[in-house]
Amino acid sequence: MKQERSKVKSDILLRVRLLYVLFILAGGIVLARLVWVQLFSSEVAYNADRLASRIFTQEVIPAQRGSILSRDGEPLATSIFRYQAAFDFASPGLDSLDTFREQADSLAKLLAAFFKDKPASAYARMFREEHARRYRLVRPRDTTYLRSKGAIARFFDRLRGEEYITHRIYDTLRDHTPVNIFPREVDYAEWEVLRRYPLLNWNMGMVYNLVERDERIYPQGELARRTIGLTGDRGNYGIEEAYRGELAGKPGKALRQRIARGFYGRVAGGDHEDPVDGYDVVTTLDVDLQDVADKALRQQLERQNALWGTTIVMEVRTGEILALANLGRDPGGGYSERENYALSRSMEPGSTFKLATMLTLLDDARMSPETVYDTHNGDPVTVGPARNIRDSHRGDHEIDFRRAVASSSNVYFAKAMWDRYGITGKKFDYSKYLHETLHLGETVGLERLGERKPSITTDWKVPDPGVMLVKMAYGYRVRLAPIQMITFYNAIANDGKMVSPVLIRELRRGDRVEERFESRTIASSIASRSALHEVQRCLQAVCTEGTASAFFRDTTRVRVAAKTGTAQITSPTEGGRPYLGSMIAYFPADAPRYTVLTTIETRAQPGKAYYGGPLAGPVVKRMVDYIYNRGHDWYGRVESDGPRRYPERIKGGDIAQIRRVAGKFSPRTEYEERSGWGKVRVDSLSRVVVTTLPDTPGVMPDVRGMGLKDALFLLESRGLKVRFSGQGSVTQQTIPAGARITPGAAVTITLK
Repeated sequence: MKQERSKVKSDILLRVRLLYVLFILAGGIVLARLVWVQLFSSEVAYNADRLASRIFTQEVIPAQRGSILSRDGEPLATSIFRYQAAFDFASPGLDSLDTFREQADSLAKLLAAFFKDKPASAYARMFREEHARRYRLVRPRDTTYLRSKGAIARFFDRLRGEEYITHRIYDTLRDHTPVNIFPREVDYAEWEVLRRYPLLNWNMGMVYNLVERDERIYPQGELARRTIGLTGDRGNYGIEEAYRGELAGKPGKALRQRIARGFYGRVAGGDHEDPVDGYDVVTTLDVDLQDVADKALRQQLERQNALWGTTIVMEVRTGEILALANLGRDPGGGYSERENYALSRSMEPGSTFKLATMLTLLDDARMSPETVYDTHNGDPVTVGPARNIRDSHRGDHEIDFRRAVASSSNVYFAKAMWDRYGITGKKFDYSKYLHETLHLGETVGLERLGERKPSITTDWKVPDPGVMLVKMAYGYRVRLAPIQMITFYNAIANDGKMVSPVLIRELRRGDRVEERFESRTIASSIASRSALHEVQRCLQAVCTEGTASAFFRDTTRVRVAAKTGTAQITSPTEGGRPYLGSMIAYFPADAPRYTVLTTIETRAQPGKAYYGGPLAGPVVKRMVDYIYNRGHDWYGRVESDGPRRYPERIKGGDIAQIRRVAGKFSPRTEYEERSGWGKVRVDSLSRVVVTTLPDTPGVMPDVRGMGLKDALFLLESRGLKVRFSGQGSVTQQTIPAGARITPGAAVTITLK
């Protein structure tokens, strides 16, 4: 009996021990699993990330893109925030139908009055339909619950047979998809008004999500579009593309928690980083000048039925670009900013390149301006190996350097260059001078905006180097962009100092300038002082007696120095031979402040211009006139305060006009006649004394002391052919006063 009990006891102990072992093994397995999961397995982290991604999201907060501004701070491109209210019509805050309909009807009336796009009833209908679609009650059923909770109250309810109350309940289906309620996005000022309206002021809870979008706008429209550029799906070019990094800024980030589908709230204390807005890019462009350049160029392109054109205005001393217009023909026949021709079109410039030839001959070859060549009256001639070299005009035979510049003679410069660099075998010296002294083989610093590199040979490895040398003398077989040509001419206006053009003045954030850009000195002097002065005089002669005289012969207001150029080019155009016409001018010639270039490509068409002067001249003339008339600081001023002052000198001329002027500015005027022509002197007491000139036919009058206008009128009324130089009042006349004159005689007057 004792043995059986002992056996049973042993079995029980064995089973208990086995259970202990099993429990220990199970605990060990669980512990090992926990250690594996916590230390070695990626499953937990994966599941945690999945869960966190459903609850939390890392939102990128975009930085506001910087603006592109004119030199005066006017916006050329800027970003503004647009707002849209994305409603959650399934939000629990809108479950009270009576309250929702009351608030929605009020909001509908206000939105209809604000946007004026549809009646209030349409807004109200939209709100109710969207609410009914997004918030639905389904599967209705009855449920019961006790009317009263206390035992005594339940006893009396039971006696009345009203112990339980029946109530109908529903399941709710909510669609939290956001619905935009504004007919369009609104700006910040509009949103400040709208946010006070019912529902939008969150009087029924957070029932909508405010969606912000950064929109790029261009307040000046298409003005300077190729220079300013575009960004986004419409293209990336111009300043918008070149300064993308500076304008874009640095986006921020914020941790948000999911509240409902499409709705998130910012997590307090989360990993936040505020965005850094982009820099504002301040350009050198003058909006008024840009507008005038655009209109003048557009008008000339339409008048001449041309293909494209560009106009540039540059400040001489600083190199700042004040206007940069680029217009090309659209498929529809109009003109728009299709390409930045000023920077990207590297083409044969034609006779405007003769400026380089002029400097080469005067400065490098030491040729005298008195050197004479026969230009053969416009007939074709052979120069070295080059045949059929001719001038575009007739009337010139043996001419000197100055006349060759004024008339833009191809033959003269071809012969002069061949004699000094062709026959002598100094072609490499010529190309070296162009590259190293004149710096015409390099870009001018606008590569970031798409500037093309010039093409001027250095190795002369061509089948016809002699022909190439001759044609380079008058602007063929070389390629330069308009921006490089105006930089070259600007160096002449700047007394030989070549500075790089500047289009971007500074980067700023708010009122703080972060980085300033200034012109780079490419060369302190590109030629000797004597060569520069001779070239400057020749460019002025182009305006008074040469190919630009139709536009700038009148020097009574402002003297201009310029050069015209025409090139037959190879271009895939139809309907006529393509030509490139240019004019480059700087003014005032005696103290230059601005350089202006216009280049136009056109086709030879009946009744239309294709030479550089008549093709580009009207645009340059318009720009010069506008800038001069706008620049009030160019004119002398009479201050209203301070001691009274009187003129020390008054020009002679028409006595009636002298009396009118003197009467306003001098204390006393003495004269013999009330009309006619007279000379003027101002005595020590500031009295104006007018002496009448004799009006004797056939006798040379004394025009010394007169202004150009009166002197020209008086001399030409006597039948004389007048040439003049200088500005101010007449100081010399080649025919002495009182000498006998005959109609048709020539007289030269000098003004100072």
